Amino acid sequence: MTQNAIVWGIAGLTAAGVITRPFRWPEAVWAVLGAVLLLSFQLIGPADALAGVSKGIDVYLFLIGMMLLSELARKEGLFDWIAAIATSYAKGSPKRLFVLVYMVGLVVTVFLSNDATAVVLTPAVYAACRASRVRDPMPYLLICAFIANAASFVLPISNPANLVIFAGGEMPPLSRWLATFLLPSVVSIIVTFICLYWTQRRALSEESLAAAADRPVLSRSASLAGWGIMITAIILVVASALHADLGVPTFVAGMITTILVLLLTRQSPMETIKGISWSVLPLVAGLFVIVEALDRTGVTIILANQLVSLASVSDGYAVGVAGTFVAVICNLVNNLPAGLLAGSVVQAAHVSDKVAGAILIGVDLGPNLSVTGSLATILWLSALRREGLDISSWKFLKLGVVVMFPALILSLASLVLL
Repeated sequence: MTQNAIVWGIAGLTAAGVITRPFRWPEAVWAVLGAVLLLSFQLIGPADALAGVSKGIDVYLFLIGMMLLSELARKEGLFDWIAAIATSYAKGSPKRLFVLVYMVGLVVTVFLSNDATAVVLTPAVYAACRASRVRDPMPYLLICAFIANAASFVLPISNPANLVIFAGGEMPPLSRWLATFLLPSVVSIIVTFICLYWTQRRALSEESLAAAADRPVLSRSASLAGWGIMITAIILVVASALHADLGVPTFVAGMITTILVLLLTRQSPMETIKGISWSVLPLVAGLFVIVEALDRTGVTIILANQLVSLASVSDGYAVGVAGTFVAVICNLVNNLPAGLLAGSVVQAAHVSDKVAGAILIGVDLGPNLSVTGSLATILWLSALRREGLDISSWKFLKLGVVVMFPALILSLASLVLL
């Protein structure tokens, strides 16, 4: 076997391990194991592996800040307070609650990122279901997973993968971004809602909600955590407009909010620290090392040449083929490292905005096919497991086929029509 073939083999086995979780080992174990194998067989040097890990620094900081804010909000009862409000507005209607959760998920994803929807909104939705005595909370929790990816290309800040894709180049100004992605985003959001609602219609028709409970008193610490989340959202929008990295401001906002809440409540930081899903960090780092090794096999040049060949036929043809191909591939290697590789390919190929936009849509929307397609979905799955819930990869895949592909096809079609 050639060295390149071995790299591709290890990458494939790593992807399979992350997706199927043999022995029920966490996803992070398989990603790190793949990176260690590459180092052990000297298929990638320590310096190159470190370079791969360092490409995710902004993402790591962003995730830590968001997870801190989420854990604070959960511990201080902010989610229970939000849940009571959601229940009261639902007025006993499971369908109204479904629409309400979808709208809230849309807002959180657009202005705080899809990872925030997974980390911050999922516990709040579960609390709302518990307060409403919902028999099966899964239809509402699924919203958090699907809207997190469906709305993740409305703004540059809506998905850390957007930052990764443009890591080696220049982020388009906001006006140009909206001109390219606003219509496909609207299509993605609407079609995803229709398909997801259709798949859950029977469960919703059999559900009933308890009468709205009394709204709990919002404590000072919970209010402070809420303000921290809202201020972070404002900071992210401003940072995006200024083309600044989002990791540091999110991390700083999360740290400051944590310190203020802990000082106010006189609590030890250990409980907050223990509540964070730290395993996502080595998972992302391991995947970045895998992609760094793949990149050094010359795959970037090969894919760039293929993309140029597709674009030479027509932009419409390239949009359809490239967008669909990337959407599927993201579910094998996760969309963050896939986005890093796709960004390098786009910059090397010098394709039009439409073709580049199709690849970004594939990176952002494609992960709705599987539970390991995006970091947001993995974080969502971790949030479910914390509440004693789970969903099999096969069950999610069957649902993802019905929900993701119509949204992807119509979003790409709307991009061509612009």
